[in-house]
Amino acid sequence: MDRIIERQTGWRTAFTSKATPYWVGVLMAVLVLYLIVRPDAKVLRVDKDSIIVSEVVSGEFNDYIRISGRVQPMTTIQLSPQEGGVVQSILIEEGSKVKIGDPILILSNDNLDLQILNSEAELAEKENILRNTQIQMEQQKLDVRQNELEYGTQLERLHRAYEQQKALYEDKLIAREDYLKAREDYLLAKKKYDLIVERSKQDSLYRGTQIYRMKESLDNMQLNMQMIRKRKANLVVKAPIDGELGLLDVVLGQSIASGTKIGQINSVGTYKVEAQIDEHYIDRVVSGLQATFERQGETFSAIIRKVYPEVREGKFQADFRFDGQQPDNIRAGQTYYLNLQLGQPEEAVLIPRGTFYQKTGGKWIYVLSSDGRKANKREIRIGRQNPQYYEILEGLEEGEKVIVSGYESYGDSDVLVF
Repeated sequence: MDRIIERQTGWRTAFTSKATPYWVGVLMAVLVLYLIVRPDAKVLRVDKDSIIVSEVVSGEFNDYIRISGRVQPMTTIQLSPQEGGVVQSILIEEGSKVKIGDPILILSNDNLDLQILNSEAELAEKENILRNTQIQMEQQKLDVRQNELEYGTQLERLHRAYEQQKALYEDKLIAREDYLKAREDYLLAKKKYDLIVERSKQDSLYRGTQIYRMKESLDNMQLNMQMIRKRKANLVVKAPIDGELGLLDVVLGQSIASGTKIGQINSVGTYKVEAQIDEHYIDRVVSGLQATFERQGETFSAIIRKVYPEVREGKFQADFRFDGQQPDNIRAGQTYYLNLQLGQPEEAVLIPRGTFYQKTGGKWIYVLSSDGRKANKREIRIGRQNPQYYEILEGLEEGEKVIVSGYESYGDSDVLVF
């Protein structure tokens, strides 16, 4: 007997075999729609316990950087011998207090001693030559004077004879030849006498010039002798200022060339702090900026006194002087950590510093959703920074939460799912 099949009506028809093609069509349409509108985002699942989340806040941004500096004496004098030699004795050890002029070490130089002996012998020889020359010139002077007297006397005699012969000739008592001979003898004697006088003058000038030059040469040799003896005195290395002998890099028997740095003397009582600063701040660090640091529970202040423009290995140097009281028991070589103020505090949107910056360079960050189940990548713009916070210029709002831990394991994921 045939069984009558009851016809399905209402919602039951959706689950009949006839409705199967419709279900397949709906599913295909949904799949196509999903493929069209789905976001093209790379998703990565991470452990929420492995991240550090911080909240975006609005507050006062204190524009400072933290740097390390080393204490150095305000004045340091290099210790170098003016004369080379071998270290014979060391009179003062490192770390000792010295006064200006105190001998520190003694050098010996055999070559310098030999130069002194040779110079003394040459000086003595020159002095002996000068004395002998002066004696010879005095003798020549006397000889010329004697000749002048002799010719002068002879001239007087010939002049008298000439006058007598002239008178006799005028009275026509002698022959003209006798008169002319007397006259010629007198004129010849007068010319010889004039030559002797002229020679005497020339010899006097020559002797004066020669003696002057010899004395000048002798004076130069004596001056040279004094300078060589002064070089001998320079073999004793002395302290140029009052202070502390901070370094003395010599040993007994060591040969040291002139001008070689063998140590230094540090001024006592006044110090500075030398700091190496990242070149990123070179345009903002200028003389007069103030820094603070803590030492033994107290806060001290320092001011930049000099900025060196040269950059080496990504850093430049700045010198600080203490503003007011110095720390107790300050010593050269100590390390201080300073907070250098670059500007006045201002209100800003802030996030704590984190290792995410190493990956992103401050250009983007992962921002948590409101339910905290995922984090989306978002572009941001970071301005200034200090050891605690980054200043956010664009991309984040107060109250949002961001991931500040490292991003090295996230690759280029756009969404993090916890």
